[in-house]
Amino acid sequence: MTRQDPAAALNTGTHDMPVSPVLDAFMATAWAPSPLPDLGPEPVAPWAAKRRERLSARYPGERLVVPAGTLKVRSNSVDYRFRPHTAYTYLTGDHTPDGVLVLEPVGDAHEAVLYLRPRSPRDTGEFYRDRRHGEFWTGRRPTLDESTTLLGVECAHLDTLPARLTGPAVPTRLLCGVDPDVDRLAAPTDAGRSAELAAHLSEMRLVKDPWEVEQLQLAVDHTATGFADVVRALPRALRHPRGERWLEGVFDMRARIEGNGTGYDTIAAAGAHACVLHWIRNDGPLDPTQLLLFDAGVEMDSLYTADITRTLPLSGRFTPAQREAYELVLAAQQAGIDALRPGARFRDFHNAAMRVIAEGLHAWGVLRVTPEEALRPDSGLYRRYTLCSSGHMLGMDLHDCAKARAEAYLDGVLEPGHVLTVEPGLYLQPDDETLPVELRGIGIRVEDDLVITEDGARLMSAALPRTPDAIEEWMGTLAG
Repeated sequence: MTRQDPAAALNTGTHDMPVSPVLDAFMATAWAPSPLPDLGPEPVAPWAAKRRERLSARYPGERLVVPAGTLKVRSNSVDYRFRPHTAYTYLTGDHTPDGVLVLEPVGDAHEAVLYLRPRSPRDTGEFYRDRRHGEFWTGRRPTLDESTTLLGVECAHLDTLPARLTGPAVPTRLLCGVDPDVDRLAAPTDAGRSAELAAHLSEMRLVKDPWEVEQLQLAVDHTATGFADVVRALPRALRHPRGERWLEGVFDMRARIEGNGTGYDTIAAAGAHACVLHWIRNDGPLDPTQLLLFDAGVEMDSLYTADITRTLPLSGRFTPAQREAYELVLAAQQAGIDALRPGARFRDFHNAAMRVIAEGLHAWGVLRVTPEEALRPDSGLYRRYTLCSSGHMLGMDLHDCAKARAEAYLDGVLEPGHVLTVEPGLYLQPDDETLPVELRGIGIRVEDDLVITEDGARLMSAALPRTPDAIEEWMGTLAG
């Protein structure tokens, strides 16, 4: 009598029926060729090539390894929808899991090779047996030749990567922490130099090329359409016990129709929920006497995302107290926008916005010290009511270029091609006894996306209204 492994008895494994040898043999026969039609380079391909050339020029004689990352389990056998590492897609245009870009030094330049998982072969059974990678389960991948044509870079089988990385020793910089298998294979010769690579890859993206600005403008335009969808949906959402989530779903549908999805979890925060800076539960009702803070962005298939916030009166009309608070935040935002120009320091627009906030809070009698005292770095008392910074770089990541060194970003100066948000806010907590009762529980943020130009900044999200009067008129028009 054969004893069963106790662990196996407790492991259900797959719920599929076993595959018989007869079925396996049958599955390997009679498949017609199915090449991709109308194959040509992706629009991003020439831009990605230029980025690789810039990267190559910075690190002559060194091997550079940039992985895409791997699938991540959501629950048991279900993975999250894959999202590649930003630096990988920036340099390749590829969006598939497990890929690895290697820039191999050749003289003073580099040979770029993209190591990919090729199309599922029809003679191994992977295409129908492998739930994670098989074509019948997850869709067709390009062949290596097709990927070479699409991406404009030589593509090789992922299985040949170990031989490349474990061959003769070459000074190596690796984007670490993205793919554990690649981390083990391509141990960098100096951890500090690899950290510098991560910083440089972020800094490369600070100034957007024209194709990137075009993608960001498309994301902004689709986001504006999504905001209009949300306003049109308000009558039904107001009747639902989870009205916040209704509006989240309305916007998410637009994002999936027009692009890859949302660039981040949508914030649909009604009433005091708007005082929670990153409210994403979105499980509350909508009260027509309150405001809705709606923060959302469409992410394009290219992975460039918008990031816009509007604060709307759920009744269609601001109350006097709501209008007063909104106008203070809008004035702060305008001061920040007015500070944007080439050569200005990145922090200037935040400081300009916060001065307006501090002066307004002092005028209300909420801030008991002078604005000058509150704004001192050793004080910052105004921040009780507006905790976070007033904006950030924007691109393929919501908070783009976050690995950049401070001197290149936070302590740097603005240049044409920088794309950023300006988003001051007031978050007046419902239990804050330093506030008058009529202001408690009000959260307001006004956020727009801008690109720095040769002579100032262009408001990319100008299609959406910003002033209280324009918002009320817009909401009334959409409501019919």
